[in-house]
Amino acid sequence: MKTTNRFFSAMAVMLLLFYAIETPAQEEEQMPPQFITVTTMHWNMDMEDFDMDTWKSVEKEYLDKVTAKNDHIMSSSFYVHNLTPDNTELIYVRAYGSWADIEKASIRDSELEKEAWPDETAREAFLKKQRSYYSHEHSDEIYATMPPLAKEMADWSKDMVCYIRKSHMAFPEDGKNDELRTLYTEYVDKMIKANPLIKGYYPHRHAWGTDGTEMMEALFVDSMADLEKMFEGMDALAKEAWPDEAARKERNKVMSKYFTGVHSDYVYSLVAGLGK
Repeated sequence: MKTTNRFFSAMAVMLLLFYAIETPAQEEEQMPPQFITVTTMHWNMDMEDFDMDTWKSVEKEYLDKVTAKNDHIMSSSFYVHNLTPDNTELIYVRAYGSWADIEKASIRDSELEKEAWPDETAREAFLKKQRSYYSHEHSDEIYATMPPLAKEMADWSKDMVCYIRKSHMAFPEDGKNDELRTLYTEYVDKMIKANPLIKGYYPHRHAWGTDGTEMMEALFVDSMADLEKMFEGMDALAKEAWPDEAARKERNKVMSKYFTGVHSDYVYSLVAGLGK
């Protein structure tokens, strides 16, 4: 797959710094999610009778009886391996309105589990069955959302391809707030919002986890073919947005100072029907 690194990677760090500088004030009832938890799990490869539809039915039952009723969880979604280094992994994402809601949601989960399965034996049997699909290995990260930068996806009801890019920021001494703000606005308008292939765009910055320099971008497209088209069209979009070659190169040079040059790419599939 052909990839165009200079726009996504450099802008990833720039956008992170921009968001840290200025976030529009919003009324409490209009606030979008402020944090997401990302749990990377792994399938239990020793499970002999694994069936994807049965797994979905188990998680759907938990979704309906617990997650959907937990007011501290704003949204949730599952993603399975598509093109990643580890075919056993799947990702579970939850979004929250505040840091405090992360802990509150965990407490409420336990309460709702008892309400859903009041008989302790039945409850333990269900949770054991749910856990049986996964290995004991997992990792957790918490990211801060960046709502002003997002391109909201209108339809979450179907399987989608989710492309993840993890970039790493640099901290240039000559960085300027106005410079970041201008670059960001142009980038989102001309490279994300103007691209019909990108159905959703959600950038996140590190909040808690293993790497404080990390910036994660999630882009949603309809298919792997559209992902390929997206990458192939990035150069043309950039030339259309900034037709003067010298100016375009200078822009890339300015952006690159906010970026370490290191990034990683992952492709997952959104599991429709298992999301809140």
